[in-house]
Amino acid sequence: MLPPPFVKFTTIFFATTFFFSLIHITSQQSDLESDCTGKWIHIRQLPSRFNLDLLSNCSTYEIFDNFCPYITNHGLGQKTHNRSRSWYRTDPHMLELLFHRRMLEYPCLTPDPESATAIYLPYYAGIDSLRYLYGPEVNSSFEHGLDLFHFVRHSDSPSIWERNYGHDHFLVMARPAWDFSQPLANDPTVWGTSFLELPEFYNVTALTLESRAYPWQEQAIPYPTSFHPPNLALLESWVKRVRRSRRTSLAMFAGGGGGVSGSPNVRRSIRIECENSTAQGEENGGGGGYGKLCDFVDCSNGICEHDPIRFMKPMLQASFCLQPPGDTPTRRSTFDAILAGCIPVFFEDLSAKSQYGWHLPEERYEEFSVFIPKEDVVFKGVKILDVLLGIPRAEVRRIREKLLEIMPGIMYRKHGSSLGLMTKKDAFDIAVEGTLQRIKSRLAEVAAQ
Repeated sequence: MLPPPFVKFTTIFFATTFFFSLIHITSQQSDLESDCTGKWIHIRQLPSRFNLDLLSNCSTYEIFDNFCPYITNHGLGQKTHNRSRSWYRTDPHMLELLFHRRMLEYPCLTPDPESATAIYLPYYAGIDSLRYLYGPEVNSSFEHGLDLFHFVRHSDSPSIWERNYGHDHFLVMARPAWDFSQPLANDPTVWGTSFLELPEFYNVTALTLESRAYPWQEQAIPYPTSFHPPNLALLESWVKRVRRSRRTSLAMFAGGGGGVSGSPNVRRSIRIECENSTAQGEENGGGGGYGKLCDFVDCSNGICEHDPIRFMKPMLQASFCLQPPGDTPTRRSTFDAILAGCIPVFFEDLSAKSQYGWHLPEERYEEFSVFIPKEDVVFKGVKILDVLLGIPRAEVRRIREKLLEIMPGIMYRKHGSSLGLMTKKDAFDIAVEGTLQRIKSRLAEVAAQ
């Protein structure tokens, strides 16, 4: 009998070998390729140490998590149950795998970098960062990215980089940009690696799960949810379920159980108001026609991360989903809420409005969300539930219909999906369009200088 480590390695080897074989697949979507002018993308061929080899370390960083189960299905993770066709136990940190697989289906790929508008670097930056964040190289985090730069600059095809010195290159980083923003002074007390602080990569467009406000090269794209439909019928079936869902709770909050003690903050205020309203609702029979005013789903210790049933069912039963900032301003829960037709309630612009402009246009936020300044809640005594109760039911229904309109654009459909579903732009499609537009604009600026 083979020892467990060997079995694990063999399983990963065959999984990654199958994944690797897909790199040379030629797109078969010629029917969709009506005009690729200005849309050609070249995938830079990187040594496997920059992507697939990194997956063999999936159980190495115990303090982070054993992510071996989540690399399956090309980053979608395992199905939530055997009969599931659309729902997976997706880990957001696997976005780099998911995006790489979808890039292989992009209809305007070209083997000629000279004719490409953009160059995609299939580098698993977030996974590679684990050795600097949690592994033996924690004191060398200022070196993160230097090996990649050395390759793209000094490989057998340096002209690909030198043509525009990185202005036409882009990559995906499946962590918040803050995790790659340690100053080059290499202060061990500051969290993160220094990838985004390297001058060598200032010209490269970085698609991150969360961006900072000031660097031009960063752009936030949606966190992957657990919903990845393979065809249009399954998407439409889900939309019908969301529309028919009976909303018995006014609001819900899914998050960690902490935050009750300590300095004033909006998460603490939400937790206290939610718990108090639950007790009052039980005494008074609910409020505003709702059976429950506030539903709290305790997701402490990561118990909700790979089990969507824990939070999706309550979201389907709530009219509003509270989205306070956590360790960072944004939350995956925002996209889960949209998927459930649960109207997101934001408390600061950085939570989404200043982040996801490609997928959630800033000028339309009032059409699909509610904004309550966190200062009003924490310091002025504004009651969140009172504000929400004051919104007419007809307005709530109108906002939910808008959520259903934007839903396809924040989900990542399954690779190899049907042609019918491909007519609906998803998060990947919008991210690629935004990247191409940004690169073309940047190249025009450079040419004009």
